[in-house]
Amino acid sequence: MERTGLVLVICAPSGAGKTTLVKMLMQEFPLIGYSTSYTTRPPRSNEIPGHDYNFISHEEFLNLQRTGYFAESAEVYGNFYGTPLNPILDILRSGRDVLFDIDVQCAAKLRLTLPAGHYVFILPPSMKILEGRLRGRAEDSEEAIQQRLTAAHNEIREAHWFDAWIVNDDLHRSYDALRSTYIAATLAPRRRPLALRNILDGKTAS
Repeated sequence: MERTGLVLVICAPSGAGKTTLVKMLMQEFPLIGYSTSYTTRPPRSNEIPGHDYNFISHEEFLNLQRTGYFAESAEVYGNFYGTPLNPILDILRSGRDVLFDIDVQCAAKLRLTLPAGHYVFILPPSMKILEGRLRGRAEDSEEAIQQRLTAAHNEIREAHWFDAWIVNDDLHRSYDALRSTYIAATLAPRRRPLALRNILDGKTAS
């Protein structure tokens, strides 16, 4: 089947439950390619270097940035994040989809490079619940929690330009919504540009 790969971008404020939902989607659809971003921040206790992120120094990051290595890059909470371009293009050319788990600032820049993607925003049920989730992680200082809450307000204000919103108030219901919006996006006509021509020419749709 000849098809063009889908760029699926999932964003959410810290604590909204994005990571869990992304892992569930990748488990059900293992052929989705995953864009492993680069970052200069240290890994968290549950993160695996090379899988969750490529953890590098500020100097290494800036050197890659100067060479045009990244499809997008941004500074967040004093650390740099970037998505490598060529591995993404290779996945898309093969007809596979690729998922991006990035923040709003990075997604806005990525949309300039890959405008045909499907952009999904995961919302918390309320700011109070979001704050409770951040405190429940017991990984951040009070200052860091307040920074994340301020950032969450700013990120939610940017949700208006996304293609789909999912309120993560119930994990299974939220996953059903994410799964549905992903499948629907793969059925867009531009994913199979030759299908109509092949059918009209008496061939099998591809």
